[in-house]
Amino acid sequence: MVLITNEEEPVTITKVLEVDNDTATIHFILLGFPTRPAFQLFLFFVFLAAYLLTLLENALIILAIRSDGQLHKPMYFFLSNLSFLEMWYVTVISPKMLVDFLSHDKTISFNGCMTQLYFFVTFVCTEYILLAVMAFDRHVAICNPLRYPVIMTNQLCGTLAAGCWLCGLVTAMIKMVFIARLHYCGTPHINHYFCDISPLLNVSCEDSSQAELVDFFLALMVIAVPLCVVVASYATILSTIIRIPSTQGRQKAFSTCASHLTVVILFYSTTLFTYARPKLMYAYNSNKAVSVLYTVIVPLLNPIIYCLRNREVKAALKKTILCKGSGPGEDVALRN
Repeated sequence: MVLITNEEEPVTITKVLEVDNDTATIHFILLGFPTRPAFQLFLFFVFLAAYLLTLLENALIILAIRSDGQLHKPMYFFLSNLSFLEMWYVTVISPKMLVDFLSHDKTISFNGCMTQLYFFVTFVCTEYILLAVMAFDRHVAICNPLRYPVIMTNQLCGTLAAGCWLCGLVTAMIKMVFIARLHYCGTPHINHYFCDISPLLNVSCEDSSQAELVDFFLALMVIAVPLCVVVASYATILSTIIRIPSTQGRQKAFSTCASHLTVVILFYSTTLFTYARPKLMYAYNSNKAVSVLYTVIVPLLNPIIYCLRNREVKAALKKTILCKGSGPGEDVALRN
């Protein structure tokens, strides 16, 4: 039994934290990008512009797909899911990062850190699986075009999309059970700009090998299985395209999946090694630079890639942007 007095209160609270592992009152300090104040302001405007552009681009894609009946197809249904996901994906990280650029107080509460990590992991895992589902969709469209409407029904597409989100939520929950149980001493300094798995494993005061093992196993399942689906789908697609006799036919078939393939390469290449061995990656100074690629640059580029490589999306976006406020006569004139 410990008697708590006013003088002993700070010491007692510390002891309670150490003994009971009650981390609810612990704050983390995100070191972010330690540079001169002038450069911090410059980074603020750069990342703010990237964040707002990402939201605008993805919102326009969703609006274009919803408003154009010609895009009510499985391919664009999954694309709208991807755009919706990436809007939240960047929103989990960017607002806190932008505030830290302008503030001397870079602390984040334990609950805030765990919440940010949970949703970030959810969106990352969901995107891995969603990209694999999109690869399967392209496989069916190119390799079995006559059966495509029969196979990719609205019910199946809805089930696949829901399954992606459910897998992401469950995987993140399991990871959080092990990471949130770790003991953190004092006010740990995290050499990162958001709460990620690797920094939290490294600043823990106790052995984190069990949490790292669980994280590695789940990362293997969430990354390797979808990656195998993607590779198998595109191997079959490539084999089918090669057998198409006309050059025009081959180009048309490849153009339907070129955008998705580019997005897959960008996302997988920037996240694969980071989340395959998170604790090891934290030891390298390049960790933050790699993280900027998949948390800021890739979400910004994905809508651009889909717009540049896909004529139907470009046409729908033009109609959405240029014709939204025009009358019927102007709309007909534009179509002609």
